Amino acid sequence: MPVTLTGVELRRVTLPLVTPLRTSQSEDSERDVLVVRVFTTDAEGWGECAAPAQPVYSSEYVDGAHDVMRRHLVPRLLAARSLRAEDLAAALGGVQGHRMAKAGLEMALLDAELRAGGLALAAYLGATRTAVEAGVAVGIMGSLPELLEAVGRYVADGYRRVKLKIGPGWDVEPVAEVRRRFGDDLILLVDANRSYRLSDAERLAALDPFDLACIEQPLAADALLAHAELARRLRTPICLDESITSAAVAADAIAVGATAVVNVKAPRVGGLVEARRVHDVCQDAGVPVCCGGMLDTGIGRAANVALAALPNFTLPGDLSASDRYFATDLTQPFSLVDGRLRVPTAPGLGVTLQLDVLARHTTSVERFTL
Repeated sequence: MPVTLTGVELRRVTLPLVTPLRTSQSEDSERDVLVVRVFTTDAEGWGECAAPAQPVYSSEYVDGAHDVMRRHLVPRLLAARSLRAEDLAAALGGVQGHRMAKAGLEMALLDAELRAGGLALAAYLGATRTAVEAGVAVGIMGSLPELLEAVGRYVADGYRRVKLKIGPGWDVEPVAEVRRRFGDDLILLVDANRSYRLSDAERLAALDPFDLACIEQPLAADALLAHAELARRLRTPICLDESITSAAVAADAIAVGATAVVNVKAPRVGGLVEARRVHDVCQDAGVPVCCGGMLDTGIGRAANVALAALPNFTLPGDLSASDRYFATDLTQPFSLVDGRLRVPTAPGLGVTLQLDVLARHTTSVERFTL
């Protein structure tokens, strides 16, 4: 049912990471989070904007997301006054792009809507599982011994899937060493974050002997045809991440043979409603999906875990326990149990904010009312 909005709060929160995460494009030691809170006549809801500190993963970054929310998206949302989360895209359609900013608002609105209706997000999305397989992403390290120590620690914790960040100069040797040390039972994949070119096909083909689940986003985000050509040269399946910005783009990527797996990140496609459409398109095409993460706090992690419980999420995603990234989370922590994370069943996102932690790490707050 539609909810009637009375206000919106934008809160900046800075959380230190337990260990820095390095990719081929950036290195993060803390998470600057834009937390969204919506107030309605029946319930309040919480959301999280996944935009990173710098525009390196995509064109979006947290300061830009904050600005576009404040100046353009929140006024339009409040002007709509009464709406459902599924109506949000139309209400904000006059603002081009800024999918991560819109996704943060949609998450908060959906949380409020479902709390008011007494329905869990997982049930709303169509989840079929009560727990999901966890996976962990391991950044580029300073040395092979450091990498092997980190992977060993995560395997000991119970993670059954490990994703290694790679880039030119850090690819075949670390993958070979991890596979040799931890064996064929470990689900292993790599994420290149767009750091290769089609001319590197021979180098990427050298990863084929290691039986990787996939190579994620080896080429530029807009290079669908180049990915299709690369797929013909490799035995290892290609997974697209940054390329997939909507269900329509997912359908195009599948149609041209650019991808055999799709990484679904709700923030990247504009929110959970569109993420469910991406899932459905891939399911209809027989293409499996996995759920990606963006250094999410417990707010975004709750949404990801619920999404990953849909039936076509057959590959473990970037769904780690809270302590992989944060010593203290904004919600009660997600913990690993037998290699899995429990899907929240309470109404809305199904998590409770730790308001004392939130207050301690807040750097600014803005409120907008009708």
